[in-house]
Amino acid sequence: MAPVPDPDLLRPPSALPGRRLAELAEQAVRCTPGCCGASTTAGDGGDEHPVSTTHPDLAGLVAAQLRSGEGPIPTAEARGAPVGSDDLLREERWPEYRALALDSGLRSSVTLPFRRAGLTVTLTLFGFRPGTLDAPRHGPAQALGALATESFVRDRRHQAALTELDQLGAAMRSRAAVDQACGIVMHVLGCDAEAAFAVLRRVSQATNRKLADVAAALVETRGRGIERELVSLAR
Repeated sequence: MAPVPDPDLLRPPSALPGRRLAELAEQAVRCTPGCCGASTTAGDGGDEHPVSTTHPDLAGLVAAQLRSGEGPIPTAEARGAPVGSDDLLREERWPEYRALALDSGLRSSVTLPFRRAGLTVTLTLFGFRPGTLDAPRHGPAQALGALATESFVRDRRHQAALTELDQLGAAMRSRAAVDQACGIVMHVLGCDAEAAFAVLRRVSQATNRKLADVAAALVETRGRGIERELVSLAR
């Protein structure tokens, strides 16, 4: 019976990216016979490429591939399909990766890529013996990787929505302050809204301050003490 995915994979965005990648790697090792370790990566084409490994020795293998652009991880990312080697001792591809893997006592590996909404997650499983890692392409590790990637995408969308809400809230607060400041200028100068806004804009340009900051300062003081300056700017 296949292991049930750990509910920790459904943690909120604060757990990302390192913790989620680590959880995926650890769970994949536990549910894959013949697997002695795993690594995970996530990337969206930008400069950041979070990585997690179940053993420190595997970090060098991942770093070498990301640095050189050669190895099962870059190959799987490019193809969008699983890439593996049943026996690294007989492998002719990726000489640097092959040498590092054999030095670590590894004889086989398989990398599973998962693409969703511009994000690519990879899960690489390693074995001490040749020919032991064919099942992960269709087994629980595949399901775990797909689930984790969907969680990544949901978290990214959730975070993007929160950011948009923050920006909208800031814009609304700024707009409210500008409207109040215009009302103060209209009262002091006896002008209409358009003229009051023009005065605020002149203050912003003359003091090299954002319009929202000028408005907030004017609202805070209720326009007291700057009547003369407002009159001069209105001319």
